[in-house]
Amino acid sequence: MPFKKYLLTGLMVWLPLAITIWVLLWMTSVLDGLFGNFLMALSAVSSESVGISLERLRHIPGLGVVLVLGFMLVTGALVSNVAGRWWLKQWDRMFTHIPVVKSIYNSVKKVSDTLFSSNGNAFRTALLVQFPRPGSWTIAFQTGVPDGEVAKHLPGDMISVYVPTTPNPTGGYFLLLPRSDVIELQMSVDEALTYVISMGSVSPTVHPASVAPAVPKP
Repeated sequence: MPFKKYLLTGLMVWLPLAITIWVLLWMTSVLDGLFGNFLMALSAVSSESVGISLERLRHIPGLGVVLVLGFMLVTGALVSNVAGRWWLKQWDRMFTHIPVVKSIYNSVKKVSDTLFSSNGNAFRTALLVQFPRPGSWTIAFQTGVPDGEVAKHLPGDMISVYVPTTPNPTGGYFLLLPRSDVIELQMSVDEALTYVISMGSVSPTVHPASVAPAVPKP
């Protein structure tokens, strides 16, 4: 029926925008809430005049987001020079000597350094791998190469990959696979993620490869 067709078409047009706006509003609400609680605690130990000014700041929508972004930019600028990097090392050294806290802090720091470092290779290459069984193919992302004790027990040239689930790519599986068993794709990570989230309904742009890789046999 035309009515159903038009309704579904209109839904497909507006749904991505609606979800994007909902996520942004949710993030703004969370950051404003955290900033409001901080101002409430600060006004409790301040004078009456300062407390009134802080109370007014609590009612400015989006101010928490702006301040958090500004704080991140200032922090990034400060640690980009020699003095800032020295203070960052002292900060890391302090947390690595606190029991319990050091385990959590070191784990999170290693993951963030791997994911967001400009020199790293995590999530910068889309792959085609056989999963969950030989003959079934899916999209994956290279996260690095095994090292340490794990690498000692693995034969040959292995790589670490992350296989995202559909349509929620934040969940998935971590695999260690032989490099010869994966196919490196020419598509970008954004295109690969779109392909996964859309369950294959949104085809990525075709990129001509200089050499066509051979499909490994199961």
